[in-house]
Amino acid sequence: MLIAGFPAGPWGTNCYVAATGPGSECVVVDPGKDAADGVAQVVREHRLKPVAVLVTHGHVDHMWCVAPVAGTYDATAWIHPADRHLLADPMAGMSRETAAMLLGGKHEFAEPDAVEELADGGVLDLAGLSFSVDHTPGHTRGSVTFRTPYAEADVSEVMFSGDLLFAGSIGRTDLPGGDHPTMLRSLREKVLTLPDDVVVLPGHGEQTSIARERATNPFLQDLLDDVADGDATRPVTRGL
Repeated sequence: MLIAGFPAGPWGTNCYVAATGPGSECVVVDPGKDAADGVAQVVREHRLKPVAVLVTHGHVDHMWCVAPVAGTYDATAWIHPADRHLLADPMAGMSRETAAMLLGGKHEFAEPDAVEELADGGVLDLAGLSFSVDHTPGHTRGSVTFRTPYAEADVSEVMFSGDLLFAGSIGRTDLPGGDHPTMLRSLREKVLTLPDDVVVLPGHGEQTSIARERATNPFLQDLLDDVADGDATRPVTRGL
């Protein structure tokens, strides 16, 4: 299996390209701002054909180049219905002040020509790969993760976690559509239930694993303590 990842744009958002190997079809995960050139480079280097663009959530730093990338390769974009409106109106997922500061000008966004909606528990068979979809709201209402088998080097699956889970941290919940208790529920039900050998490819920062995060991530440790105490809803006071 081939997975190529690179940080793109001013927010350093990780964009990933996944394929069964060189010379095959591929999927692109989270092409954010300035990601189109990086995708093109990976495609040329490995002789790939993008057939799908997977979006973990609708924040602009993860979907800025969804329409350009999908349009260039005649690929279908996949996004959860709760975040679909953000493809054409990403400012709805940001505060007005943050939008003005980050974008620094007027930009037009539109849906790609082909958009399909994701469902919790669904399985996507794309480019010879199988992706399990988990709806993990909290960072946004339509946040999802994608897991695909990776039977190499003692790894059972790779999870594209978007902004749900990072190395040592979790996604913020103070933007429109964010909700901290919901985030904690997603982490408890969709992350802590995974095997330790799952490799996590996050939306920002370095890759990690479920084992590492279970042992060292303070947010997951708080959740584990809450479960042990019989209280899985106690607020966590740490933040990004």
